[in-house]
Amino acid sequence: MTTRSAIRPGLVLLGAGLACAAGLLPAGLGTTSASAQSATRSGTQSSAQSQGRGPVQAAVAPPRIGVLKVGGDALVKEGGLSASWVLEHDGVIQIALAGDRIGVLTGDGRAWVKEGGLSTNWVLEHDGGVKQLALSGNRIGVLTGDGKAWVKEGGLSANWVLEHDGRVKQLALSGDRIGVLTADGRAWVKEGGLSADWVLEHDSAKQLALAGDRIGVVRADGVALVKEGGLSATWVTENTAVKQLVLAGDRIGVVRSGGAALVKEGGLSATWVTENLNVLELALAGKRIGVVKVTGEALVKEGGLSATWVTENAGVIDIALSSGTD
Repeated sequence: MTTRSAIRPGLVLLGAGLACAAGLLPAGLGTTSASAQSATRSGTQSSAQSQGRGPVQAAVAPPRIGVLKVGGDALVKEGGLSASWVLEHDGVIQIALAGDRIGVLTGDGRAWVKEGGLSTNWVLEHDGGVKQLALSGNRIGVLTGDGKAWVKEGGLSANWVLEHDGRVKQLALSGDRIGVLTADGRAWVKEGGLSADWVLEHDSAKQLALAGDRIGVVRADGVALVKEGGLSATWVTENTAVKQLVLAGDRIGVVRSGGAALVKEGGLSATWVTENLNVLELALAGKRIGVVKVTGEALVKEGGLSATWVTENAGVIDIALSSGTD
């Protein structure tokens, strides 16, 4: 899952269950083909959810890499590391990937999402004031400038649900879990439906990350903690002097204050491997690891932790990875 749940270093991203769309624009502006795909998927998901199986994964797509260039161009490629780039949108300040969905947040605060192939049409999900966009499976989340976190589940035209209105500064999605980090440093996570109850996970956090049954936080003092299992599981200290924490599958990654990117694979007590130095941002998905260097180079490797890096692009300020099944 690489829905940009972690706040990228150096980038200011920018009672639950209230079904309300006040001030939000319905996402019904796509093409006929995109709308038909949404309707079909939404019907399938509703059937599955009614049987108690929880959120449905987004449709399977080839693995994807997305980059945001200095000038605001969002590019995506799918397939192998040497695949060709496709320009998806301009004027972008954040890019997000999940399954066959691509999302961008434009400089005017609008959140756009497309699903299907790289050339499908965009659907406007929110018409302004968005500070962060998150994708996971069939869920879309936005954080608005007034500190409210909204999530929708199903097709692109599903209704928004207000999840939290308490000065939220970060939103994270993974599977049937939703997490928010509030301005007072409290990390809250809920599991199950959109109206599930919040559980306080930590009270002194500056970043929150979710993946599968793992929850991670970076404390205000830079210590990275991860727990595995239920929401009441015990925290494990993973690293110190951390400025970014990333979770995906059985991998944990950190960027330390000096710019070293480290990744471990397996259990929470696995050994760290130094992946790269002078790193601005780290991304994980499936068996891929991506970094943006302070020089603006975007590098990706595929396979084991010791695989060879491939230079993907230059002049990059943000990177997103998707396994295609997240």
